[in-house]
Order: sequence, then structure tokens, then C-alpha cells
Amino acid sequence: MSVSGEDEHGGGGAETPGAGRQRSRRARLFRAAGIALGCALVVSLAGAGWAYWHLNQNIKSVDIDSALGDDRPAKSMTTPSPYGAASPSPLPSGALNILVLGSDSRDGKRNKELGGGSSGGARSDTAMVIHLDEGRTKATVVSIPRDTLVTRPSCPRESGGSTSVSYGAMFNTAYSVGGPVCAVKTVESMTNVRMDHYIEIDFAGFADLVDALGGVTVTTDEDISDEDSHLELDAGTHHLDGTKALALARTRHGIGDQSDLGRIGLQQQLVKALLDQVDTTNLLTSPTRLYRVADALTDSLTTDTGLNSLTELMSLGQSLKSLSSATTETVMMPVVPAPSDPNRVVANEPEASELWESLR
Repeated sequence: MSVSGEDEHGGGGAETPGAGRQRSRRARLFRAAGIALGCALVVSLAGAGWAYWHLNQNIKSVDIDSALGDDRPAKSMTTPSPYGAASPSPLPSGALNILVLGSDSRDGKRNKELGGGSSGGARSDTAMVIHLDEGRTKATVVSIPRDTLVTRPSCPRESGGSTSVSYGAMFNTAYSVGGPVCAVKTVESMTNVRMDHYIEIDFAGFADLVDALGGVTVTTDEDISDEDSHLELDAGTHHLDGTKALALARTRHGIGDQSDLGRIGLQQQLVKALLDQVDTTNLLTSPTRLYRVADALTDSLTTDTGLNSLTELMSLGQSLKSLSSATTETVMMPVVPAPSDPNRVVANEPEASELWESLR
């Protein structure tokens, strides 16, 4: 029989002061760890929420569909999705035509430093129609020379009214007089191809995107020396940062016949170099780099309202996961010197019409 308050194995009765203090410390540690983990989770979710909000807010958009109404080429017909109604939402896979413009915007100090000039306004320095085949495993990139003489249609003005029809106008004046809406309408008028989406990127955005990706690798067949773009490059293979890549995209006086047609070849080479760089840069393993790329891209974009959210852009990007430089064909709209001006070009028919027909 026990003579104290404890049983024979020490399992009952009063506990020693030391043991009580030890359990109390452990309890406080567990509570502190739980609070810390909870705070970390809240901070992580808040950070992700802020990042999404920030990237979403970056994107600027124009309601092109409302501005142009129904007076447009018909949308391309696509094969219905093979997924059943009960399946999770599949990625879009239909054929798509996207007008991509590179603008020489003068807005902002960085655009001016990169060659945007000191005056107000902007022009479409680069114009490409990107056609994605059904299935989105192949693409055709068609460059439209900015010096092409076209019939510029009447375009609605944002402030009301509309611009006048202009015959024999340079293609890039469409953006100057009527912005993205007129650029889209002019392309649709000259091609009879519906532009499903519109994407515009400015000088600073392109340079920042290249830097965020870690640069691009290009090979030039000849030395380049262009005082206007400030690019000095020996023939050979080079890994370019954003500033030099932009200079290469703008170079025209240091190569070939110093026309816009020579510059288009360099721009198409850069498109493929960017695709290669994305392929070799596993962004998913580096959240920091992925965020830098997303921030650079969204901060420089103006899109149509169908692509004006991070969700829509991510869906488009994910649908292109099988696309590579090897499955991307780059061509230029067939042109010949303009009879009225040897420094301008016009569409070479019937080749130009046959090319656009293949993209419908």
C-alpha cells in the first residue's frame, strides 16, 4: 500500500513543478509554430493574390469588337471540341488569327531612351498577322511591310465620328490616325481575314521581356552598323540583351538595301529566337523569373477585350505549349515596288490574295 499521494508506478498524485513547466513550454512552442505557419500561409496567399491583381491591372485593352460592329469578315469555323460536357474546361484549340503590332510609342521616359523619339503619338513600327492552325501546334507569321500602300478604310474615332477613306496611304498610318481599331479594320479590309485578337507591345516592353527571359541568341550573316538604331554587330552568333534585341528589330539602314523589307527578316528571326528562349527557359522551376516575365509582358501589352485578363492570356499561352520555332513559319506578304513611288511597295497579286486565302 502506498504511503504517499502517488501510486507505486508514480502515475498518480501531484506532478512535480519541473514537469509542469516543461509541458507548458511545449504547448507554447506548438501554439507559436501554428501561429507562424498560419501567418506564412496568409502572407503567401495574400502575396499570390496581390501578384495576380497587379499583373491583371497591368493589362490595357481596347474594345475593338464593339467599335467595328458586324461589318467585318466572318469568323473562321472550327471543329467542335472532342471533350464531353462533363470534362473539365479544355484549353482552346481552334484556329486563330492575331494581329500583333509593335508600336514606337513616345510615352514614358524609357520608351524615349530606347528610340521612341521626343514627339507625342506612336506608329505601328512592326505588323504581323499570326495564324494558329487548328490544334495550335503550327503557326504562320505574316509580316506586313509598314511602307505598303493600301486603301485605308473609314474608321470610327474614339471621340466620335469617323476618319475618311484614304487611297494609296501607307499602311502604318492606320494606327496613327485611328489607333488599334483602325489598324485592325485596315488589315481586315486588305486581307478579308477576321482578326480574332489584337496584341500591341511597345519598345520598353519588348526590351524588358527579352531581359526577363535572359536574352535571345541570334545569328547574323553580315556585319551590322546602323547609326539610327545604334547597333554595331559583327557577323556571327550573338546573345543579345533586351536593348540590343530591340535595336536589331529596328535596324534597317545597316543591312541589305536599307529598306523596311530587310528589317522584316531580322524581326522574323527574333520571333523564332524568342520561341527558342522560352523553350530552353523552364519558367515553372523559377517562380521569380516567371513573375518577372509575366510582369514585363503584361505591363507592355494593349489587347482587345477578349484577352484583357490574366486568365485569358494564360489560357492562350497554355494552348500554345506544343508550338516551337520548328513548327512556326515566317513569311512576308508578297509585295512589289509601287508604280507611283519606288520607295513604297504594294501587294503583289495574285500571290498576296492566295496567301491570305490560306489563313481563312
